[in-house]
Amino acid sequence: MPFDLTNKTVLVTGAGSGIGAAIAETFARANAQVFVTDRDPKTGGETVARIRAANGRAEFLPLEVTKEADCLAAVERVGSLDILINNAGIGHVGTMLTTTGDDMDRLYAVNVRGMFNVTKAFLPGMVARRSGVIINLASVGGVVGVRDRLAYCTTKFAVVGLTKSMALDHALAGIRVNCICPGRVETPFVQARLKEYPDPAAAYREMAATQAVGRMGKPEEIAAAALYLASDEAAFITGTAFLIDGGFSAGK
Repeated sequence: MPFDLTNKTVLVTGAGSGIGAAIAETFARANAQVFVTDRDPKTGGETVARIRAANGRAEFLPLEVTKEADCLAAVERVGSLDILINNAGIGHVGTMLTTTGDDMDRLYAVNVRGMFNVTKAFLPGMVARRSGVIINLASVGGVVGVRDRLAYCTTKFAVVGLTKSMALDHALAGIRVNCICPGRVETPFVQARLKEYPDPAAAYREMAATQAVGRMGKPEEIAAAALYLASDEAAFITGTAFLIDGGFSAGK
């Protein structure tokens, strides 16, 4: 069976919903032991329940990625880790004129420093075993600029740089590091934001139209790419920013 993760232990941050939950469930179906982490024990627990209901193996681990102590404690709980999925992240709408310093600090703390904290905690074990896969969730906004997303794009460009730097630094230690750069994906977060518009249906059509294929992506489509990158079939892939954007960036 291709993309089989039997005997692999995986940790997914921000796995309570959306892309993170889809990755956790997809990896569990590929026979991995999955540690589901999230700030919210309710949503994280729901992801674990769905995995177990499908006869998968999963445990919930509360984790605040912005706190180094929490990340180090997670290593004590999880032990040996084969695959790390750095998915936790937050968004923001604003230009330089409307983005505050606090906004920038908040996004950096989660999207960049949080990813740094989790990886810093688990990478030494991977290096010691000379084996490991790290997948960081970036964005199409980490490859091309997006209007009204100053802080978000800044942090996601940083994620791409972090990914490429780690890939080079640790390739000969048997560590592969890649990032996935999704376009707009129809997650619970996006659905909640749509409800804030005066005309949610019109807003949905506008968001969908930004992709060349005329629709938003599905969390399961991002999870499928993550499964490939985590598998042995992708052994020659490292340092890549894997665009899954429905053609959003094709003309840019």
